[in-house]
Amino acid sequence: MNQNLIKVNKKDLPVIIDLRYASTNNFTKKKLYTSDICLIHKVAYEHLHLAVEIAKKQNLRLKIFDAYRPANIQKKLWDCLPDPNFIAPPYKGSPHSRGVAVDLTLTDKQGNELDMGTDFDEFSRLSYHGCLDISAESYKNRLLLLGIMIDAGWDFYRNEWWHYQLFNSKKFPIIYES
Repeated sequence: MNQNLIKVNKKDLPVIIDLRYASTNNFTKKKLYTSDICLIHKVAYEHLHLAVEIAKKQNLRLKIFDAYRPANIQKKLWDCLPDPNFIAPPYKGSPHSRGVAVDLTLTDKQGNELDMGTDFDEFSRLSYHGCLDISAESYKNRLLLLGIMIDAGWDFYRNEWWHYQLFNSKKFPIIYES
């Protein structure tokens, strides 16, 4: 395994892990990952740890849908949905394939997801930060997640309420091994 990747597990970090691409519960309806181990770059792990602590102060938890994504899986996603508004073209490289992005949501202490107005991987303008065509509660919950993640040092992607990445993500090399 690449020495820059760290395993995210519930023993060390009180998060809920639901890697969607390790199951058929994703937009491709196919299991794309061969493992359900959640990995993230060691620098991103520090920011994730801080986000967990900020969420905990508000009696909330983070639920992770995706983190490090091997480059070959990025290509498979692109082949399924070649839309640069939602999927990074493989030749550019995704922040996920660099290990410095995380897709996540907020839950209450019991693990119930807060309403964000859409599900993860809803590829429409309803997923955009700032979309006013969702309920007031969903909008508030998105702002809460945004505040937690920005306070923890993450940048956001305006088209996906669930996607956060480190600033200057392109300075990190693509990690081709899993």
